[in-house]
Amino acid sequence: MFTRPATPEDSLAAAEVVRLVYEEFGFTWDPDDYHADLHDLAGSYLDAGHGFWVAEIPGRGVIGTAALEIFPPIAGAPGLPTEHGGITRIGGTDCSLERLYVIPDARGGAGTALMREVVDEARRRGRKRMEIWSDKRFEAAHRLYGRFGARPVGERVCSDPDQSPEWGLVIDL
Repeated sequence: MFTRPATPEDSLAAAEVVRLVYEEFGFTWDPDDYHADLHDLAGSYLDAGHGFWVAEIPGRGVIGTAALEIFPPIAGAPGLPTEHGGITRIGGTDCSLERLYVIPDARGGAGTALMREVVDEARRRGRKRMEIWSDKRFEAAHRLYGRFGARPVGERVCSDPDQSPEWGLVIDL
């Protein structure tokens, strides 16, 4: 298994990884709205100055995804939930982990490798604080984030089709 920066040609494979995880947890797959970004990695991430990585197994293909979104610091008390643009965000964050998913039968290292790519890139770009919003059912992911220094700071209801409850976590970079 290895990780690499995604290319526009990885869009279909990235969407399939996330779809499989959504299927595993019984979430609603919404390719035309909530998941539309995955069908256009170039327009949604790569050309917009964000980062996107895939984990791949030779001969098998893409088995995991992760993204880094870059933005100006969110106003509010650093590291605490705040309202921003009509949704709950984390004050003082200037980047976020997005779309970290690994297909069910390929877990065991890929998530760690992808998380390392995202955190390392955020630090290279001089980011100070990373925001993570994660469905409350993703307990293994929360343990992974904790190994990278993430601490829970709040909760919200996601704007996904299922209105999923999420934990908000922050990593001081």
